[in-house]
Amino acid sequence: MSESNSTAVQRVAHSDERVVTMPETTDTYIRQQLETRRTRLNTAIASAPASQMARFEELLSEVDSALQRMDAGTYGICDVCNDTIERDRLIEDPLVRVCLDHLNAEQRRALEGDLELAAGVQRSLLPPTHVQSLGWQIEYEYKPAGLVSGDYCDVILPADSDDGLVFLIGDVSGKGVAASLLMSYLRATFRSLAGARMDVHKLLEAANRLFGESTMAGQFATLVCGRAGRDGSIQIANAGHCPALAVSQHGVKRIDATGLPLGMFTSGHYSMERVDLEPGDSLLLFTDGISEARDGRGNEYGIEGISKWTQGKRAQESARFVTDCLNEVQLFSSGVPQADDQTLMLIRRAESRRSAQIA
Repeated sequence: MSESNSTAVQRVAHSDERVVTMPETTDTYIRQQLETRRTRLNTAIASAPASQMARFEELLSEVDSALQRMDAGTYGICDVCNDTIERDRLIEDPLVRVCLDHLNAEQRRALEGDLELAAGVQRSLLPPTHVQSLGWQIEYEYKPAGLVSGDYCDVILPADSDDGLVFLIGDVSGKGVAASLLMSYLRATFRSLAGARMDVHKLLEAANRLFGESTMAGQFATLVCGRAGRDGSIQIANAGHCPALAVSQHGVKRIDATGLPLGMFTSGHYSMERVDLEPGDSLLLFTDGISEARDGRGNEYGIEGISKWTQGKRAQESARFVTDCLNEVQLFSSGVPQADDQTLMLIRRAESRRSAQIA
């Protein structure tokens, strides 16, 4: 791990969104959580043994204090600096009273351990960086801005050759551990649905319903979902994500979003496009950490920058294509700290019709 634990905590502290007032939906959710905890504590106190009574009463006092601060409009304010406490942390633990910058040594060590554990779990959920199946080659690079990431990418191998190879890339709202948890939830959702042999726009609609019904208001995810068949065809649907770029001998074709991000409306509908790729053609997918990378003067690399770079690169070997493209973005933003997670995925139809499958 290239950065120290304390540096990792600082990066998380400064990457979390700061808000002056709590959004109404979040405030309602946290109040419900606090009131539920108070009810359970009162029930426990009624039958608790004497040895546990003091701790239960202490917790009840903390919950009552949090509710009083919420009524007074001071909830979510750091006791040390009077700045706002990170919203994601309040959702995870509504009794938090200090911001990340003012954790004591013990609290900081505990957070560092949680971050390392979350990062390890997230890395274990990523697909292999090189996949070959049904005559397709898939390569990707995944570069978090911090220890954990809100970017999502996955490759789901077919149960049989008629199913097609499913690939996904996306970006969930928020930062830090909360975003990484949403990423894990998305992965589980799509892996549970992928075997149903639905067209990809129906797959997005089913995932959108589950995501919208299981997350808080204001949480959403942009995402591209595709299914690649043995015949060179790709079904693709885009839920509010960056456009996909089809790279062929005829040039670069842009495939734009066909619907809103997942989670905005549970009844969302998506359309599907079909792309037919010849051997050697590719589909390039990326997250907005790539397209929105900026140089020292604030200029954005942009989708046009990515499209321009891909010109003439069709014959480049897949792994080198991905590495060189990411290096080009990093060269453009040289001297500017990486502000967002960056993920780049290339789906190429192999020149040879023979295919291997890497689990």
